[in-house]
Amino acid sequence: MNRRFLVVPLSVCLGLAANAFAGDTLLIERVQETAAQAAPVRGWTSQQVQARFGEPQQKLEPRGGQKRQWPTIHRWVYPAFTVYFERDRVIDVVANQAGPDEIGPKPPIR
Repeated sequence: MNRRFLVVPLSVCLGLAANAFAGDTLLIERVQETAAQAAPVRGWTSQQVQARFGEPQQKLEPRGGQKRQWPTIHRWVYPAFTVYFERDRVIDVVANQAGPDEIGPKPPIR
């Protein structure tokens, strides 16, 4: 009899917790779902990226370069991702946050 009283509240709590998080979309989940979509690859040149994906929506101001050890980093923003370049080579690609209800990184510093 005691077990029945423990199982019911526990299942109700788990059900409520699942409903509370059902509306949130994690950025990592969207990235895993769209992993098959094309994205620039580390090592590509800026010309290869532009030839494949077209002109970026925005080219952000370069960052870094104050010292020789700190290379200048260029950032191009596309609808689904932001591409980071060191000189003219891709060093990283980051998925953009799709909407305000998605949990993920903040927009790049402008």
